[in-house]
Amino acid sequence: MISGSRRSIGAFLLCLLTLFPCCFPFISARADQEIIPPAYPVPDYVSLLLSVASAEVGYQEEDHGRTKYGEWAGDPYCQWCAEFQCWCVDQVDQRFGTQLLNRVYPLYSASNTGREWYIAAGRYVIRKGPVDEWGYEWLKGETSFLRSGDYVPQPGDWVFFTWTSDNDTDHVALVEYCTRDTETGEILIHVIEGNKPSAVARDVYELNYSRILGYGAVHDVIDITMHFGNRGEKVRQLQDKLVYLGYLSPEYVNGTFGNGTLEAVRLFQQQNDLRASGIADIATQSLLDQQVDRKRDLDPATWLITEDDEDA
Repeated sequence: MISGSRRSIGAFLLCLLTLFPCCFPFISARADQEIIPPAYPVPDYVSLLLSVASAEVGYQEEDHGRTKYGEWAGDPYCQWCAEFQCWCVDQVDQRFGTQLLNRVYPLYSASNTGREWYIAAGRYVIRKGPVDEWGYEWLKGETSFLRSGDYVPQPGDWVFFTWTSDNDTDHVALVEYCTRDTETGEILIHVIEGNKPSAVARDVYELNYSRILGYGAVHDVIDITMHFGNRGEKVRQLQDKLVYLGYLSPEYVNGTFGNGTLEAVRLFQQQNDLRASGIADIATQSLLDQQVDRKRDLDPATWLITEDDEDA
């Protein structure tokens, strides 16, 4: 971890001025850092969330660790990093009429619950290694597994940390933006976090900081190895593709990798000269995506009619 006092927050202000100019009218950036532009469009709700979270910086615990975030979540004296972030999301919903909590972002307090929510939503990006009970991940469109440092977190992502050897999620922070050190090339993640250690504060972490477990991503950027017993949005997407290609009956589209999905994956593998393991690995999903794209390109039902076509 790199102390926030060692890294100017001027880069933060410059980035947010670029993303949300109406909210941050002043900037002061260091010459030895450059903003890494977001790789994906920044949704409006992320702008609102960062604005709400920024306004909380400096909030301090009361006596015995009491916080308004814990009180909102039902336990005024809890360890409150997750509660802070969920509170911020709820504030966006309450103030602006959005419906983010438990849809775009999780509502949770217990260790690992937030990470499991993102896994089920298909938007958990592990820093390195396989995802427990699933398998290895790869960035969409890539042909090799994800390595540490391949994914640069985006504004609005959640960063999950562990302080122990058992890889439980012990802390979570909200990504504001990332920078690159112009001298070393090192990528730095700038965050807002609660319970730091008794306040809402900003800090900066190296991209490959060993205590980072992974990210809850705003965008659907990752694919993952799936097998029998997995449940979640990625399984549902896999089932939809198998149905579209005629390998699976629509009644099996339920987000659960059961026997029907297992046999459909095996059949697809058999008919495409892949090892019929029943595991939806990177080779299987890559070929499946190619065939889905090819069929859609030839399917008149997916063609868009433009105004020029109508005029012709």
